[in-house]
Amino acid sequence: MISLKELYKIAKDELSDILPEDNCDFRLEQAEYNSNDKFWEIVVSFLTENINKSNSAFAQLGQNLPFERVYKKLKISDERKVLGFYIYKPQS
Repeated sequence: MISLKELYKIAKDELSDILPEDNCDFRLEQAEYNSNDKFWEIVVSFLTENINKSNSAFAQLGQNLPFERVYKKLKISDERKVLGFYIYKPQS
């Protein structure tokens, strides 16, 4: 069985080339083991620059933050290989 600490490391190492910077607040958000198919399904998140922020006067009244949290789902095999990488939208 792979530990949560190791799942975190596998995901961070795999995504290191696409992460925005070293101080991206990388987090392991959830992990679930699929015992039938023998893989882990995990969700990670990190901060990235908010490129969709508006400069309008109305946007300044609301939250127009410089960074946004991005979520990704990964499937990791028992052999510690990444099997899939997916867009993930957390439920509000």
